[in-house]
Amino acid sequence: MAQPTVAIVGRPNVGKSTIFNRVAGERISIVEDTPGVTRDRIYSHGEWLGHNFNLIDTGGIEVSDQPFIKQITAQAEIAIDEADVIIFMVNGKQGITDADERVAQILYRSNKPVVLAVNKIDNFESRADIYDFYSLGFGDPYPISGAHGLGLGDLLDEVIKNFPEAPEEKKDNSIRFSLIGRPNVGKSSLVNAFLGDNRVIVSDVAGTTRDAIDSKFVHDGQEFTIVDTAGIRKRGKVYEKTEKYSVMRAMKAIDESDVVLVVLNAEEGIREQDKRVAGYAHEAGRGVIIVVNKWDALKKDNHSQQQFEAAIRAEFQYLAYAPIVFVSAKTKQRLSQLPDLIEKVNINHKKRISSSTLNEVIMDAVAMTPTPTIKTRKLRIYYATQVATQPPAIVLFVNDPELLHFSYRRYLENQIRKNFDFTGTPIRIIPRSRK
Repeated sequence: MAQPTVAIVGRPNVGKSTIFNRVAGERISIVEDTPGVTRDRIYSHGEWLGHNFNLIDTGGIEVSDQPFIKQITAQAEIAIDEADVIIFMVNGKQGITDADERVAQILYRSNKPVVLAVNKIDNFESRADIYDFYSLGFGDPYPISGAHGLGLGDLLDEVIKNFPEAPEEKKDNSIRFSLIGRPNVGKSSLVNAFLGDNRVIVSDVAGTTRDAIDSKFVHDGQEFTIVDTAGIRKRGKVYEKTEKYSVMRAMKAIDESDVVLVVLNAEEGIREQDKRVAGYAHEAGRGVIIVVNKWDALKKDNHSQQQFEAAIRAEFQYLAYAPIVFVSAKTKQRLSQLPDLIEKVNINHKKRISSSTLNEVIMDAVAMTPTPTIKTRKLRIYYATQVATQPPAIVLFVNDPELLHFSYRRYLENQIRKNFDFTGTPIRIIPRSRK
């Protein structure tokens, strides 16, 4: 189920990015063990008191004569369209400005919960300054300090109070998969080709993701649900010039999926945005299949597919586990392979290995390549156990987690994959001290 979304809105220089980084916390500062995962700082995840949510920084609203209203409207539309709760941030040192009031006027009409955060309140004596902000009409203003991290707990307490109630989950035995990627890679055509090929549409129901329809079909007795992210509206020049906010809808689809199809355009090759969107699917721990669409439109020779696959492996090193399929939505080339592959990846994503079998593999791996020694200290692995699925997560009990170097972690993962079929799914290896 999709997580709630919190948008931070405000004019420039009120400290939105600082608060964004503090709320996102270690999610922002994590450096992926494997190179190649790109990150877009405009979007991340947050967690507070067990509540997970998506977080966006809408950027500063530039104040000038003509573009003033246009910029405010564009930023407010993003917040209105995407957010379940809006944090309206103002600068406590500067007081209420005309720009603050214009943003407030638009947010009044949003019918979304708005929590007013007064930033740059760095000491208790100056908190009396926040009372002027009651005039904005959003109830109690919450004094915070992005620089010192003060008051964030009270602010987030209020934010999670306004989260929508989670609907009762109905049992659904279908495999949910989404197609994500840049505009014009052919996601809509692939969705239509899926439904056209199978023809057995169980139902069309409105999805929880805005601008998406969840369509169901049956293939060889297995029910599938497509979480369609193709219908992304772009209103106005701001939406035409940038794709960064479309990542929001892709992330919501990823949250709802068992398997994600990362769609590339064979004609255009690999772009930076492809790696960015695929990185979200990897970080979310979903099963992943790389689908190269429009393969029919490419002039090919006997080496074209091999060369294109090599380029994908070089650019998407963190998706080494993901199978690659070259298809054409237009000619329906190889489309018949995808439902079976999606089902296989879903099974692997949910796979669980017994502790005894897993420990045999780990001990054999250690015997073949002994654990590293760092500064005279040798890594010792005492026990391994799988603690979760979707994705598979394996805890290694060791003498010191700091001694598990990235290269040896990758070696252990490769040994696990050699012994068990985990095609299409990431594996999390988590070192823990035996104490």
